Parts: sequence; structure tokens; C-alpha cells
Amino acid sequence: MKFSLITILCCLSISFFVNAQPKDLPNDYLTKEFHAGRRDSLRALMPANSVAAVFAYPVRNFSNDVDYVYHQNPDMYYFSGYKEPNSMLLIFKDEQVAADGSKFKELLFVQKKDPFAEQWTGIRMGVVGAMEQLGFQKVLNGDEFASFSIDFSKFEHIYFDNLPADIADDRYDKADLFDLITLFKQKTTMPEKLSTDKRFSTSAFVQFTGKLREIKTEEEMNLLRKAVEISCIGQAEVMRAIRPDMSEREVEGLHDYIHKRYGAENVGYPSIVGAGNNGCVLHYIDNDKLRIGQQMLLMDVGAEYHGYTADVTRTVPANGKFSPEQKQIYELVYAAQEEAFKLCKEGSSWQDLEQKSRAIIVDGLIKLGIARTREEANRYYPHGLGHHIGLDVHDRSNSSRLKKGMVITIEPGIYIPENSPCDKKWWGIAVRIEDDVLIKEKDYELLSFAAPRKIEEIEKLVAEKSPLENYILPPLKSAKKGF
Repeated sequence: MKFSLITILCCLSISFFVNAQPKDLPNDYLTKEFHAGRRDSLRALMPANSVAAVFAYPVRNFSNDVDYVYHQNPDMYYFSGYKEPNSMLLIFKDEQVAADGSKFKELLFVQKKDPFAEQWTGIRMGVVGAMEQLGFQKVLNGDEFASFSIDFSKFEHIYFDNLPADIADDRYDKADLFDLITLFKQKTTMPEKLSTDKRFSTSAFVQFTGKLREIKTEEEMNLLRKAVEISCIGQAEVMRAIRPDMSEREVEGLHDYIHKRYGAENVGYPSIVGAGNNGCVLHYIDNDKLRIGQQMLLMDVGAEYHGYTADVTRTVPANGKFSPEQKQIYELVYAAQEEAFKLCKEGSSWQDLEQKSRAIIVDGLIKLGIARTREEANRYYPHGLGHHIGLDVHDRSNSSRLKKGMVITIEPGIYIPENSPCDKKWWGIAVRIEDDVLIKEKDYELLSFAAPRKIEEIEKLVAEKSPLENYILPPLKSAKKGF
């Protein structure tokens, strides 16, 4: 039998992707023991005769035939460590028996190994890989869910998060996320309105996962500490490098470079880099101002490291010196944050922290003549004091009181947009100081200490030389229109 050269090369190429194993990867991912422990902790919260289902996030389209870089559902990652799409995890409270007599308490359905697909989009873990690397005893390909016998009618409780309703169906893949969810609905006889069948509950799933995820384990803290440290180094290095002639996007790029230099895969949310009045937009992400000028720059940027995200904000004068008005606003925000820190310990309520810090800002704005009433002052501080961080930048939690092991942000701010009803000298000043805090029994640990907060520390750092100053790129030869 004769084979063409192209056929031989294709076979060799496919063989490579079948047998290749990833190398030179980080060695500090969460362990399979961690994920197994999280599944056991979920079971401990679930009542008898119940099952929880966790689905991967869908792949999202960027443009035409290009997709966004995939980001796994944090719950799927938390309970399994599996990072690929088109997958489903079933966690049973009680031990189940399969048709072949084997016993299991959890089932992971994964993407099937496909050499052709892997040549285009990367090596898949597959059934064997999931068993060896993630420690699951029973793993099946996604296309086996249709024929795998599970009598969901016997369960009194079926828990899952809200299912996405806008998933595309890949007609060439009979085990994509669309098919897995469709089969799950059919097998469980899920009604259109969940409230008509008390077996189904999304709220209980959120409560269970919130209870678990609001308290960080030491293994999680190792990753969170690294994410926060990387973010703080980024803030400090940008302070050294900042100049009035820089653009917002250039500053964003410096943060990105430093994050990736230290191994962070991504940012945990779109970076907010706003100069002057742009900083008054709480979720400003355009970052397209071409010159910072003599204004202050608000930088709300958080590195994501192995799924865990920091959330650190600093506000810096691009020219290296706070003006008298900028200084007064900054000191007010700083004082409010310091007041909140005093209450950061187990047992304190979010409401207490919020009220104490807000009172300082409100009273200060009235004293400065920027606001006349408390209601008017609150318009310049339109958001809450903080939130949990972890696998989500706004991580899940159930508690109104702080507990040991929680990681939260403390982020008071003042924003005075142009045309505000106050003296023009205050217009365009936006200050937010955001830090990441680990709650302890009697006090707290400031995780983001490496990013300067005090005025004198910031001004000193801005005056220092940056190694990035020597990184000079050649000028563009194309037209400079718009830049």
C-alpha cells in the first residue's frame, strides 16, 4: 500500500498531539487534594438524597471565527481543577452505584480527546488525564452523558447555579455545553419555572458555595498573596515610571507587562486607568486619554494568578506632587480607610465599617465646603466600602459579619466630576485608595502593604528613577494621526 508524503506527515503530526504532554508549567497550582476537599466540604452542607451540578462556562465569540481567551467557571475550577470548556461535574451527597456495579460519589464529564482539534486549540486533558492529574475516580467523555444511566427522579434536591440561556449549539459537536445542559434538563425533567418544583434550587447552590468560598484556605492564600504582591509591585513600578506625557493606555500596558513578568495569566477585571475627570467614572475602562498631564491618575488594577484575583487601587499625581486641593481630598479618603481598618477583625459587621468610614468622608466634604448636606456629600462617594475577593473579584459570601479567613477590600473614595455644584478648584479630582485585607481573629493583615499609600511615600516613589525609563522604542514610521 502506498502513502503520500502529506498523509505520512499528517499521521506523524496527529501522533505528536496524541502523545505530547505539557512541559515547563508552573508548579504552584491548587492540588488535587484541595479540590477533593472542597467537594467533601460541599457534601457536608448538602442534605441527604441530593446532587449538585456544576457546568463549565461557555466559550464566547470575540469576532467572526475568533473566540475570547477561555475563562473557566470559578465553581468548576474550585471543585475540580478542570479548566477546559464543554464539561460538567456532578457531586452526590450519597454514594451511587453504576449499571456495571461500580460505586461513585462524583462524576466528571470532560472533552473527548481529539487529535485534529488539539492541533488547532491545544492538548486536551481527556479522561485519563483527569483521573491522573485531578484525582477523580470516575471520569467520562461528555458524549457518554446521554447513555449513562442516572435516575435523577430519586433525588429530593438538585442544586446548580443559574444556567446560561444564550449558548450556541455546535452542530459538529454532540457533547458541547449546549448538549450537556439540554440533556441535564431532560434527564432531571426540569420545568420551565423552577419555582414549580421544589426539588430544584439555584439559591441554595449559591448559599453553599458562598459559605465555602468566603473563607480562604491556606492553599488559596498562597495564590492570593502572590496575586496581591504582583499587583502591588505593578503599582509601585508604575509610580516610578509615570510622567505627564504618558497615555492612560501606556500605563495600563506597564501594569500588564509587570503582571505577566511575574507569571500572572491575566487581570481579574478590566483595568481602570483614569486621569483627572476620567477617574470619576467608577468603572472607566476606555483608558484612551493620550496625555495624563498635570492631573492625578486613578489606577484600579488587579492581577489574576492561577484563578485568584487581587484588587488594588492607587491614585497618583503624574507630576509627582499633590496640589493643595488634591492633598486635602486624598487625606480625607486616607483617614476614612484608616478608620475602617480599625474594625477589621472577626465579628465586626460590614455595616459598622461602612458607617464609620462614610461619616469621615461626609463630614470632611461638608467642612471643606464641597457639600452642604449629608445627602449631597454622599453623591461624591457613590459606592460601598468593599467586597470579598478570590476566584471572582467580587467573590461569593453569605455573611454580613467578618470572619477569620475572609479576604476583603477596603476602598473608600471621593469623586468630584466637572460641573459639580462646588468651587471649580475641586472639579476633576477623583481619589480611591483600595487595599486587600485578610481578616484575623483580633485584627487584620494588610496584604497590599507593598503599594505605597501615604502621600509622602507616593511623592518619594514618583521621584525615583525607573528601570523602564531606559526602555525606548523606535518611533513609528507610519502616519501619526490620532497619536
